[in-house]
Amino acid sequence: MHTTFKLVLATVTGASLSLLAAPSAVMADDVPDALSVEWQGKKPCEKLFEDAQVRIARCTFPPGAVHACHSHPSSLTYVLSGGKAQVQDEKGTRKVDIATGAFVDAPPTPWHEFTN
Repeated sequence: MHTTFKLVLATVTGASLSLLAAPSAVMADDVPDALSVEWQGKKPCEKLFEDAQVRIARCTFPPGAVHACHSHPSSLTYVLSGGKAQVQDEKGTRKVDIATGAFVDAPPTPWHEFTN
């Protein structure tokens, strides 16, 4: 949690891609999209491109930054700069290692919180 994480997210929209239900205490409509949440007055994710089928964003998380509770449609993620982080979701809270150069094909995420 001492390295700045840098990610590129590509979301491809289509009939099969949608947000899932959120945790029991929160309705799906109450969980904001990853691009809309802020931490300490800043949005960690910047939209680089969007059309009717694709959205590309760059997310940067300095040491200690929190990507507050948010949701994602299915996405492809490429890690520009990795390190150790903490993830909280419906499975609980856990430490994760994210390798620089990793490529992730992620299913829809109804909610999670990411801490560098």
